[in-house]
Amino acid sequence: MGSVAPTSHFAALPSPPRDEIFELLGAYRRDTHPDRVNLGAGVYCDDAGEPWPLNVVRDVESAMYEKADPHRHDYRAIEGDTEFLALARDFTFSTACEANRLTSVQTVSGSGANHVGARFLAETLRPRRVWLSNPTWSNHELIWETVGVPIHFYPYYNAETRNFDFEAMMATLEKEAQANDVIVLHACAHNPTGLDPNQAQWAAIGELCQRKGLFPFFDNAYQGFASGDPDRDAWAIRHFAQLQPAVEMCVAQSFSKNLGLYGHRAGAFHVVAANDGCSPQVRDAVIANLAQIIRSEYSISPRYGSDIAKAVLGSKALTAQWYSELQTMSSRIISMRQALYNELVRLGTPGSWTHIVDQIGMFSYTGLTFPEVKYLRETYHIYIHSSGRISIAGLNTKNVKYVASAIHAVRSNPAAVPSA
Repeated sequence: MGSVAPTSHFAALPSPPRDEIFELLGAYRRDTHPDRVNLGAGVYCDDAGEPWPLNVVRDVESAMYEKADPHRHDYRAIEGDTEFLALARDFTFSTACEANRLTSVQTVSGSGANHVGARFLAETLRPRRVWLSNPTWSNHELIWETVGVPIHFYPYYNAETRNFDFEAMMATLEKEAQANDVIVLHACAHNPTGLDPNQAQWAAIGELCQRKGLFPFFDNAYQGFASGDPDRDAWAIRHFAQLQPAVEMCVAQSFSKNLGLYGHRAGAFHVVAANDGCSPQVRDAVIANLAQIIRSEYSISPRYGSDIAKAVLGSKALTAQWYSELQTMSSRIISMRQALYNELVRLGTPGSWTHIVDQIGMFSYTGLTFPEVKYLRETYHIYIHSSGRISIAGLNTKNVKYVASAIHAVRSNPAAVPSA
């Protein structure tokens, strides 16, 4: 009697969609066309189109190499490096709230902070829902799905005006949001739209959260990178932290963009307690719960990136050097926004393009449709997210005219673009 071929346990496993950004990056790398342009990945590049390790980071790395600390590969505590965490807290919060209201753990950059925070709130706050902006960073939705909290969306982007839809956001939250709902807010340089509330709008959002008992969850991925001014970029977080009566909230923090530590995964998660949650017992319980989550998932965070961040933040001279380089990066992004806008206007490209210069940060929501994006990719080898979001960091003085002329060609001859 012949043996029966075994059936794999995984034969009927569904295949989830691939992450589009990483798929785009792979397609770009396989493309050999001399004019190919990568406008998908959120990684800062210089005007030559090359990665730009910050000089201050290189200096710290050289000093670390010379020191050759024998403990440089040791484990850290599960909750992370306390010196790094204190400096990271000060960088974000400054003097916005008392230190005893803050409890922090080190994470695997911003993604890890978002996930640890989402799981922590799912298990402790047990919110009925989480509110995400429409649109938002794609990983937000995946993270909150993973922890089992129902997702609702608040309006954010008005496709017709290509502006932040403050009125629609507030109307939806006023009508539908309930006490203990979590609301995820982008601290600055909203991803993917590049559109942020102004300070008066932030104040109104804070008042709504305070009045309705919502739990703000700030994603702080671009502090200092967005405007070149870390204090300006942290304004919303600090305003919420100063509200009275106090609002409990949390912050996911990343040093990937502002220090260029993408692959070294330096980040932190901060919990801000109400005034009656400041006792050592409460803070110890928060850390213990967060540490249990971290231990079960990845045990401890990487130390190389956080060691670099600690060295920079712990030195006045190195911090000043870093702030100068933040200005360099943000200024180049702003100049590329202006260059793309100027070229589209010079060409007479159909449509209004003022939103490109009105937005801030690494990304621009261009208003390009999926068929247009697909056509640009296949015909001009320009790699753009299907939403029409582009990474301004991928533009430089050598390719911006090519990109603008391709967009002009697509917009000027819509009949040439196959429908989706």
